[in-house]
Amino acid sequence: MSIDYFIFNSMPESDVLNEILEIHKGIFGTSDDLINKMASKSQLLVVVAMNGPKVIGYKMGYELNNTRFYSWLGAVDVNYRKRGIASGLMEKQHQYLKKHGYSVVQTKTMNKWRNMLVLNIKNGFDVINTYTDEKGLHKIVLEKKLLN
Repeated sequence: MSIDYFIFNSMPESDVLNEILEIHKGIFGTSDDLINKMASKSQLLVVVAMNGPKVIGYKMGYELNNTRFYSWLGAVDVNYRKRGIASGLMEKQHQYLKKHGYSVVQTKTMNKWRNMLVLNIKNGFDVINTYTDEKGLHKIVLEKKLLN
């Protein structure tokens, strides 16, 4: 299997976007309003993993300010897990961020997404905070300093 990674500095073209929405819906249960949320983000960045013409994973985020970036959403198609794709997406995202002057990347997750929590910690993220959101969900805030 050959995996290629592509970076979009804005909304991906519709065929790629539709496949991202399908993966997102399969993992998170819905993709309602995701396009509008993506369109509202400052300096949206979308990294996509593809196997030939098929999108098999994505990682997206947006600028918090000119040195801080928020890694917002990501998922890998369940049929392609345990192949290092999430790590590859993260690596490509962080390479891009360093190249474009960001010094910190932040993300949030929940205990139920343990694979993502472990991946973040293995890749140099530190837990910097926890809180309970307005829906009563416990969130874990992680941050990583990007060193050149």
